[in-house]
Amino acid sequence: MMSVLDREHTVAPHTYNRWLIPPAALAAHLCIGQAYATSVYKNSMVEHFGTSQTSIGFVFSIAIVMLGLSAALFGTWVDRVGPRKAMFTAACCWASGFLVGAAGIATGQLWLLYLGYGVIGGIGLGIGYISPVSTLIKWFPDRPGLATGMAIMGFGGGAMVASPASRQLMGFFDSDYDPADAASLADGGALTGLFVSLGVLYFLIMMIGVANIRVPPPGWKPDGFDPAQVKEKPLVTDADVSAANALRTPQFWLLWTVLFCNVTAGIGILEQAAPMIQDFFRDGVGGASAVTVAAAGGFVGLLSLFNMAGRFVWSSTSDYIGRKPIYMVYLGVGMVLYVFLALSGSTTMAVFVLIAAIIISFYGGGFATVPAYLRDLFGVFQVGAIHGRLLTAWAAAGVAGPLIINGFLDRAGGAGTLTADAYRPALFTMVGVLAVGFVANLLIRPVDAKYHEDLTDRHAQAETDRQAGLDAEAELSPSSTRVRLVLSWGVVGALLLYGVSQTLVTALNLF
Repeated sequence: MMSVLDREHTVAPHTYNRWLIPPAALAAHLCIGQAYATSVYKNSMVEHFGTSQTSIGFVFSIAIVMLGLSAALFGTWVDRVGPRKAMFTAACCWASGFLVGAAGIATGQLWLLYLGYGVIGGIGLGIGYISPVSTLIKWFPDRPGLATGMAIMGFGGGAMVASPASRQLMGFFDSDYDPADAASLADGGALTGLFVSLGVLYFLIMMIGVANIRVPPPGWKPDGFDPAQVKEKPLVTDADVSAANALRTPQFWLLWTVLFCNVTAGIGILEQAAPMIQDFFRDGVGGASAVTVAAAGGFVGLLSLFNMAGRFVWSSTSDYIGRKPIYMVYLGVGMVLYVFLALSGSTTMAVFVLIAAIIISFYGGGFATVPAYLRDLFGVFQVGAIHGRLLTAWAAAGVAGPLIINGFLDRAGGAGTLTADAYRPALFTMVGVLAVGFVANLLIRPVDAKYHEDLTDRHAQAETDRQAGLDAEAELSPSSTRVRLVLSWGVVGALLLYGVSQTLVTALNLF
């Protein structure tokens, strides 16, 4: 039965509808994107375990570190075995991480939460992140920015779905749960039920992606697409560079720096989003906040909406203006916005929300654009493996961003006692981080031809894939394809509609 996960059973026939691949990618990314919703129950975790903001924030950091490390370590394996086996492995790790984390919450053992959600779940994050992205690039050579935007917008939208769902599930498991009182969950019952439920539900949803994901057969190309036009664009190559050779190029490390800086600046805000908006509008040190817990949850969902939209809009825009210019926008305009947020963010709610939303749209756009940037520089041969190695920048930023924010906040005071002044040193630090990334992006040039790959081994794999594709020609009838399209898009569409509607309703509480 497990042989259905093997690569030879994943090669699509020439008649396979490529629009089945985006919902497969979204099914995975909408689930693993839950990582961005941890701030919704962060204060409850602090109360339950009786520890600091930094200690609970470390759970998120471990997950992001493991995302980067697993993506780097297993990137070549993902390219070799195919996306179906990789996505199935990711689903098992992600679901298991929630179940082990639930055991840690139920027993009061923080180390089990670190091991479950952080380490095991983080491995699922890494493998689940890269496998559908590299596959989509191969199915959409005519629009790589659009393709990566479609996939990675799901990761940004994961919190948009998980934020309201988490609050509703905690209320279901604990009738005494009060969103305005973190201590109401101090016994951990609702948190345990939440983690178990998410683990089971996410596994089932990710199986939709496993069922539909395929790699294109050798020689396949979209109707009307001329590969000869690819090299006409600046920085875009029609050659290929292996993952091993990519590490030897200055372009890889410059782009690593760009991604690290962009992620560091954004991830600190996301990890602290709900408490941050409450603190910016607090009536003095230790005073009451004008923003309720429910409204803060709406803010998290709103950021997720802009995170998701930015991934699609900005990455698609890069197909027209180029990857390098769009990163100049992310980093250059981002510096200006961080200064405004630090100096004027506490003036009115509308100003704070607007600035934060645009910043996070740039953050999301950076993630969605970078696989297409890699494809431009290094080709498609091992773009998944190269992408996995580049995500070590995300792992490093997953530590650096929250540590910068939480480090400044822990020195300024405890949860519930902070004001906007406590955030300003961290925000100005992020301006400097973005400046470093801006310079690194300016230095990126085309990859030297000496790093281009001899594709002898690739031709052997292509022949194997060609035969597998011929064997699969009659696998799906047109009617079966239509059913799959409707069901697949229906599920991910329903999740997105739920997330958007819940986000807009709760976001109204901000105003």
